[in-house]
Amino acid sequence: MKLIQVLALMTFLSMGAHATDDPLDLQVYKTSSCGCCKGWIKHADQHGFGTEAIDLEYSDLTELKQQHGIKPEARSCHTAVYKGQFVFEGHVPAKFIEQFINNPPKGAIGLSVPQMPVGTPGMEVGDRFDPYKVIQLNADGSFSVYATVEQYDDQF
Repeated sequence: MKLIQVLALMTFLSMGAHATDDPLDLQVYKTSSCGCCKGWIKHADQHGFGTEAIDLEYSDLTELKQQHGIKPEARSCHTAVYKGQFVFEGHVPAKFIEQFINNPPKGAIGLSVPQMPVGTPGMEVGDRFDPYKVIQLNADGSFSVYATVEQYDDQF
């Protein structure tokens, strides 16, 4: 299915969800083979978000990221879209998504955890953890640091 068809279908379905007052919080676009994406979706669900996983071909996923203004250096494996308003790229902890949604910074379009740092939600490998930054994505194409995560427990 072409990306345009997928987006049109998602728009139609989300209009129906709004009509029942039971909209999904996050539509998560990913490839079908990505196991860490499934782990992140489980994390989001466990922290109160309703999610819908939408599998795309890699080229369609890349196009979706471009359409949402996510530059290559800010990309990761999956893209979550919050009610058509904000994007959350990669393994952003639910804690920061909730903070962002409750108080969106002026000019921001979302958050990103570029690449796939070990120890982020969905990227757990035993008790290994790599400190990382949560990046704020701005409408003008710029980035800024939204949060710094130095320890595993700082994510929750």
